[in-house]
Amino acid sequence: MQMNMPGSGELKLIENRLVELLKEKGMKVSCAESLTGGLVSKLITDVPGASMVFECGVCSYSNRIKHEVLGVSDETLSSCTEYSEECASEMAEGVRRLSGADIGISTTGIAGPGGGTEEKPVGTVYVGISTKNVTMTRKLYLGELGTREEIRRASALCALFLCYETLREL
Repeated sequence: MQMNMPGSGELKLIENRLVELLKEKGMKVSCAESLTGGLVSKLITDVPGASMVFECGVCSYSNRIKHEVLGVSDETLSSCTEYSEECASEMAEGVRRLSGADIGISTTGIAGPGGGTEEKPVGTVYVGISTKNVTMTRKLYLGELGTREEIRRASALCALFLCYETLREL
């Protein structure tokens, strides 16, 4: 995802803008990723200077790690499932607490090609953003993008953009 910078003719990638904004605000970020398997963390750490703002990334593909490391409740995992707003919210809060970062990002959902249901089809994605004052989630429908990789990449870019927009409002 590219963004046009005010006052400049060049386009900058969202991960570059996010790292710049985190530096400007003196804040740090951490990621808890299931669906994206570390892609959000990779995109951030691809930016030179990201070490000043990136605390950690947890690739929590299993429910055991979501529960034991990130603190997602057993109740959430059993009643809401790992593919839910509640899980995304608890993952973002958990990685922020675990790392001591100012903001936590999480991704969970169904990238396919299998695993979808009528209620939650392939491409159903939940992104969580947590700060010390607020935790929010966004539900995305990305199934029409096509492949598993396209869904995962779009999910990671959306997570970066939501984090960027949240930081701009702080």
